[in-house]
Amino acid sequence: MDFDLPEETRALQDMVREFATREIAPHAAEWSENEQFPTHIFTKLGELGLMGMLVPEEYGGAGSDMVSYVAVMEELGAADQSVASSWNAHSTIATLPLLAYGTQEQKHRWLAPLARGEAIGAFGLTEPGAGSDAAGITTTAHRADGGWVINGTKMFITNAGTDISQGVTLLARTGHDAEGRKQFATFYVPTDTPGYTVGRKLRKLGWHAMDTRELVFTDCFIPRDHLIGEEGGGLRQFLSVLDKGRISVAALSMSLARAALTLGVQHAREREQFGRPLSAFQAVAHKIADIGTEFEAARWMVYRAAWLADQGRPHATEAAMAKLYASEVANRAASQALQIHGGYGYMRESEISRFYADAKILEIGEGTNEIQRNVIAKALVKRG
Repeated sequence: MDFDLPEETRALQDMVREFATREIAPHAAEWSENEQFPTHIFTKLGELGLMGMLVPEEYGGAGSDMVSYVAVMEELGAADQSVASSWNAHSTIATLPLLAYGTQEQKHRWLAPLARGEAIGAFGLTEPGAGSDAAGITTTAHRADGGWVINGTKMFITNAGTDISQGVTLLARTGHDAEGRKQFATFYVPTDTPGYTVGRKLRKLGWHAMDTRELVFTDCFIPRDHLIGEEGGGLRQFLSVLDKGRISVAALSMSLARAALTLGVQHAREREQFGRPLSAFQAVAHKIADIGTEFEAARWMVYRAAWLADQGRPHATEAAMAKLYASEVANRAASQALQIHGGYGYMRESEISRFYADAKILEIGEGTNEIQRNVIAKALVKRG
């Protein structure tokens, strides 16, 4: 067993760490406070070949593996969770359906610009009345002369309202099959399509620099060649890319735990009380020990799930486990690191307060942790 990252992956991670330290970390607090989406950072990530890591080179991507993707996420997320989460949404659920089910023409028209970093991608699943229950969406797509007409509302959608947003890949109901079961399909709706309205930026507890919007479709007509994959296969298509999405959110969570550990240790070394550094007090030292131990456990769960995916082996359960555990570790780590900071940690000027606010969504996004537990339990019972 070899737990070392491949040499080329380590070199990539070093490069991203240097970039994040220089270009992202010093400005993250300002972007968060101003709720500013840093467009220029994503342009630079494109120049570095990082906006299409999971996309083959023939479509403008880098053709990287999941282990390398996790290694990059570890660095971006430790610098700023808003940038990392926006990059993640773009790199996985926004682009992978196009890669897996798009035609050659669709891939060259829409996927390639996303992979090259010329634009950023969005995926529309969640609605005001449907989140974990993906089959409960009410957005509809009806056939019309030469195409489809979409009506409905999507909620909490990432990357749809930036000045480099190209469009949104969305899931819609198309009717029922012969047995009365709901049918779904995936569509691509370019920005500025008549009938497609991007709502105001939503104000969130965390991830302040990430663009999150409500999307409204009112008699929105799209040509027939905007259907991605087969009609009726939309829900299955979405579920097929979900495992990589879960691994990526697990990696995002793991990166936050790493940041919390770094900030907690740094403050414990520098802050003195009763004539001694905080790190000399057992109560503080034990918090550091707990954060560090759980971070290491989460880290290797995430990398193992990514490795299984790269080997083409079953990894759905491992992806769910990694997402579940890493997201809960991130929340515990942020809370304990803030406790180490004391009153300073509760001030919005502190770095740890930003990570603390960012942590909670990790237990909700890409399938709530309640759903993860359902997935894991079902698999384990079936496995016996």
